[in-house]
Formats: sequence, C-alpha cells, structure tokens
Amino acid sequence: MEQEKIAFLEEKARALRVSIVKTLHKSQSGHTGGSLSAIDMVTALYFHTMRHDPENPGWEERDRFILSKGHAAPAQYVTLAEAGYFPKEDLMMLRRLGSHLQGHPDSKGTPGVEVCTGSLGQGLSMANGMALGLRLDNSRSRIYVLLGDGELQEGQVWEAVMSAAHYRLDNLCAMVDANGLQIDGEVKKVMNVGPIGDKFRAFGWHVIEIDGHDMAAITGALESAERTKGKPTVIVASTVKGKGVPRFEHKASYHGVAPNDEELNEALICLGCFED
Repeated sequence: MEQEKIAFLEEKARALRVSIVKTLHKSQSGHTGGSLSAIDMVTALYFHTMRHDPENPGWEERDRFILSKGHAAPAQYVTLAEAGYFPKEDLMMLRRLGSHLQGHPDSKGTPGVEVCTGSLGQGLSMANGMALGLRLDNSRSRIYVLLGDGELQEGQVWEAVMSAAHYRLDNLCAMVDANGLQIDGEVKKVMNVGPIGDKFRAFGWHVIEIDGHDMAAITGALESAERTKGKPTVIVASTVKGKGVPRFEHKASYHGVAPNDEELNEALICLGCFED
C-alpha cells in the first residue's frame, strides 16, 4: 500500500487513542488497556478494509464487524463516531444511564454495532452464523471478528474454530488481540493459550501472524485474508496492552481502570495532544 495511506491510518489511530483516553477519563469507568491495544486493527478495518455506510448502517451489502472482546467497546465507539455513525459529542456519555454507549456493545442502541457482546467467547460463534447466512444469500459481504487472547480460554471459541473450518467459511476473518495480559495477570500464567497460531492451523485455518501495531502489516494481512479461498483466516496480532501511553503499557492493572486527571494529562502529552 502507498505510504500516504499508511500514514493516514497511523494518524487516524493516534487521534482515536486520544479519543479513547478522553472518553474513559470522562466516564471514570471502562477498559483502557485492551481498547488501546486493539485500536490499530479497528482503525484499519473501518478506514481501509470494510465496506460500510454510516448514513445507512443497515445496508445489506456491508461488511460486518463483531467486537467479541466487548469490554474494549471504547475502541469501537470512538471509531464509529469518527466514521460518522453518531456525533462525537456522544462519546462523553459513555456508561451514563440512558446513554446509547453502554459499557459493552449494544446492537439495539448504538448505530453500527451488529450484535451485543461482552460475555466472552461468543463472538466467533455469532460470526459463523452470519457468515453462513451471507453464503446462503450469495452475498459478497465479509465478517470480521476481534477476540482477545485471554478470551481464547473459553471453550466455546474452539467449538466455533472447528465449525468455521468445517464449513470452509472463507468470508470470515478472525483477529486475535494478543497483548498477553488479562484482568488477573499474564495470560500464560492464568491459563496458557499458546501457541495460538499453531492451534488454529491444526483446525484448518489460514493463519497470519503479525505485529498488531504495524499498520502496513495489518492492512496486508487483511488483504491476504480476502484473497484466501476455501478456509477461514485468523490474524494473530502481537500487541501491547495500553499501547501509546508508557504508564499504561504492559500493565494488567490498567485492564479495567479509567485514567485519572494526572494520567489523562500524561497520556495526552504522550499521544501528541496538547489541548487544554
């Protein structure tokens, strides 16, 4: 891809990181680490790969995105707002009573959200159902689903992995945000899920392993997934929890903690934002 496009996506991801920390600071509730680790992939999906229409969220020919790790909803919300699905001012109502931006994605309330998620392990199963339905309709639309590496500890995920391979769902692309941490600490110590790539290969998936913060690698992997026929694709993305703000990086303690005033100011400086 041309360097100008990569630079555009990288700048978009930086700006969305700013929106994430501002949104979480305002709500004083929510998940910081996993939202920041996933935002590069979410940015690439919405601003490069997926066919979608903010003016018509229900457009039948759209590609679908499922945030299986639903606690990272701030990453999806800021992206939807940036894309034009709803006013950016709504972000300041995150987790407020009566707001359409709840702590986990709500398809009934938030434009652009396909399914309700948050109970970990269910997103890939729902993605399988959508992919099968689109195949029956002879649709060229694709399904993208983002999982966390800690989420792979859920047995339902592996039933869905087996099913997707069995039905040769080549209109399905899974992405694993492998930041190595979950709320209780290191994934490998809580319940080791590795080697992730080898396990998906054993089930018959096309596996791509990348640096999840390398925008060229992300977009290249998504393009490879679209070209792959006869099997589903998984992109195993090695990421850093809290990416972009050193105070948050590599720390399980920021899994579900919103930044305070001092942390917000520090984060904005790290992200190149010097607004009052």
